[in-house]
Amino acid sequence: MRLLHWTDMASQQDRRTLVVAGNGMVGHKLLEILVERGATAEWDLVTFCEERRPAYDRVGLSSFFSGTSADELSMVAEGFFDQLGLTVHLSDAVVSIDRAAGEVVSAQGRRVAYDALVLATGSYPFVPPIAGNDAPGCFVYRTIDDLEAIREYAAGCQTGAVVGGGLLGLEAANALRNLGLTTHVVEFADRLMPVQVDDGGGSVLRRRIEDLGVAVHTGMATTEILADEAGHVAGMRFKEGDDLPVGMVVFSAGIRPRDQLARDAGLAIGERGGVVVDEACRTSDPRIFAVGECALYAGRIFGLVSPGYQMARVAADRILGGEATFTGADMSTKLKLMGIDVASFGDAFATGEGCEAITYRDPVANVYKRLVLGPPDRRGDRAVAGGILVGDATVYQTLLQMCRGDMPTPRHPEELIFPASSGSATPAVGVGALSPAAMVCSCNNVDKGTICAAVAAGCDNVGAIKKITKAGTGCGGCVPLVTDIMRDEQRKAGIVVLNTLCEHFAYSRQELFDIVRVSRITSFSEVLTAHGTGEGCEICKPAVASMLASLANGHILDGEQAALQDTNDHFLANLQRDGTYSVVPRVPGGEITPDQLIALGEVAKEFSLYTKITGGQRIDLFGARVDQLPHIWRKLIDAGMESGHAYGKALRTVKSCVGQTWCRYGVQDSTALAIDLELRYRGLRAPHKLKGAVSGCTRECAEAQGKDFGVIATERGWNVYVGGNGGMRPRHAELLAADLDREAVFRYLDRFLMFYVRTADRLERTSVWLDKLDGGIEYLRRVVIDDVLGICAELEADMARHVETYECEWKAVVDNPERMERFRTFVNSDEPDPNVVFVTERGQPRPAYFHEKPDPALLAIGAKP
Repeated sequence: MRLLHWTDMASQQDRRTLVVAGNGMVGHKLLEILVERGATAEWDLVTFCEERRPAYDRVGLSSFFSGTSADELSMVAEGFFDQLGLTVHLSDAVVSIDRAAGEVVSAQGRRVAYDALVLATGSYPFVPPIAGNDAPGCFVYRTIDDLEAIREYAAGCQTGAVVGGGLLGLEAANALRNLGLTTHVVEFADRLMPVQVDDGGGSVLRRRIEDLGVAVHTGMATTEILADEAGHVAGMRFKEGDDLPVGMVVFSAGIRPRDQLARDAGLAIGERGGVVVDEACRTSDPRIFAVGECALYAGRIFGLVSPGYQMARVAADRILGGEATFTGADMSTKLKLMGIDVASFGDAFATGEGCEAITYRDPVANVYKRLVLGPPDRRGDRAVAGGILVGDATVYQTLLQMCRGDMPTPRHPEELIFPASSGSATPAVGVGALSPAAMVCSCNNVDKGTICAAVAAGCDNVGAIKKITKAGTGCGGCVPLVTDIMRDEQRKAGIVVLNTLCEHFAYSRQELFDIVRVSRITSFSEVLTAHGTGEGCEICKPAVASMLASLANGHILDGEQAALQDTNDHFLANLQRDGTYSVVPRVPGGEITPDQLIALGEVAKEFSLYTKITGGQRIDLFGARVDQLPHIWRKLIDAGMESGHAYGKALRTVKSCVGQTWCRYGVQDSTALAIDLELRYRGLRAPHKLKGAVSGCTRECAEAQGKDFGVIATERGWNVYVGGNGGMRPRHAELLAADLDREAVFRYLDRFLMFYVRTADRLERTSVWLDKLDGGIEYLRRVVIDDVLGICAELEADMARHVETYECEWKAVVDNPERMERFRTFVNSDEPDPNVVFVTERGQPRPAYFHEKPDPALLAIGAKP
């Protein structure tokens, strides 16, 4: 125990206490700012959190249904509340304030005196006061606990409805849709998202959502939630007539500020709710502040995270003696709802004198754009006042900066929302025109100048800029702009980012692949002579070998190809730490016969191999010497098995659950589809290894969203996900297309995989490739679904050629005595490697460490098979 000096005791007596009522996103941001500014040197920071979890990302809450865990949503850095001067009380809310005594009382009876108090109580979901709104099967969409309850209840439903067609309502509808339910959206207004979009935008948004299979009902007033005999939700009744049968209802009809704590304490409250604050975010009590969705400034509640963060910065500054002010916030926002871009900026409904609105609508592509221009100045020029973008928001950041005045408006800004034509040019605007003071990240108050300074200091990637500046770590909407600024600054500095394959080729992998493909080159020496220099290296040789295998599908150990291979490909097996190799036969979809299991067991016993079941639903055999490999594979091939390509940058497995064949929750035959996919793509050589999975329902037992490609069954077909990764840097796959039939699944995956093989860098997983792909998943959809590049027929032909020419590499070896000759430890002797020795552990062999005595019973494996 540390002894306190009398000076320490004096400093303890001088400390003050700040209580924060609420630990949501804004309340936690306040704590982070205070800690960064060194407040804990003088203040004890005490926060009360009503939920059992500390602050988490509510903006990304819907990702919970696509596999993001509660821990991944957390905003609290590890060890944050372990710092001196910080205390958090979970599952405990402040329930009363004694302003005279300067004390708060919590639900668990804690009494904490404060020198300053911040109300960060947020908001609560509004549930219309209609009959049956509390029946079992009725939910709100606000917390992780809400989402867990929705997911559990949805497992027993077929149809669900969301009351509310705003932002959260559409996110809730997407959640129900992803859970496999037939989904309805009921909105009282005559259009979706009535606060953000106009009639034209609402119409396009409705068509887009209906195309996804979600039924939309606008101009409908729900009067009653109907129940079955057990009292559970059975339907909805409307003022307009016609009942709607549903199994569950999610209310997402707006929010209301949580101001009851302030009301009970006698603080000033707005006429329609909200704790009244001034420009210092101070309430009617000078010792009490309010921030976020509970605060009312100038008669307005600011219901976005960015204004909440601005309030947190102001309150923190004032508490520490500063003079920062909050004078309102830009409510511009860019969202992606069900994969649909929706953006609103500035005053999108401006109708003042001299204002003019220009609209563009493409009914075929379901794109709508509205640009509002302000009154002309003395020269006749107009500034951007606001706008709405639905279906295509690529010009959002440009128009937003023009609207803020941080970028000059071109003479004809309307050209920015019209499609480019041969007779007109897009206005020359870009990030270089942004002023250094232009706000880039509203969430964390980061301007362009700060990002430029980070690049000048050596930050050469977006991740480094995020770490240094915090830009892009809030809602994430500014990341594309951050990327563009970084690239522009690098270009100005004369930095050329080379993406060449290696010193022997002045081309990227994608460029070299196209050269090999178009020129029909069939050997490394040919491509090196025509397009490279030197003799090649350990980088370009296996990379070109992979390209040749992808395009021609010849045997990789024939002729010149054999000398190009990596260690593993050289012997068609994975090299282990003791110099032995592993044997991994293919088990398509995880389905294996008893005879094949027996054959594996017999081989393992005969050759004294270590056996293990892997996470990819295969059985690995370890400890085989080079000279034993062909003999082992002969026995496995005779048992009807084939190479699993565990040694190559190729398809590994397509994992599956048992699907509707056995599982009571399954809605499609996931095992059959997984087998067909694995047999189709087996042996496909790629820039990196490929893994797939198929789940028979939205419970996702096969973990399809953690794979390079994954398929999840719905009652209407199959959802296809791509770009996932469960390795060192996990990444959830993104939805490519929904509710497909089997033929469409194969068609889109054929195109996706061949496009990846063509364009990815060497040793680049699909997850990294997709993150780097300009336009991301939206662009990928345009390539593989809309055929915007006109190459889909080529991609399908490439895959068809692969399927037609596939042969098991190991069968081709054991049937060819010449190929068999290469599988020997020594070129001048048939003797086995004497250094390969084993010990027994848990009934199986493992490599012996240098200090261990080999197991005599295992020495026999040194004999020739």
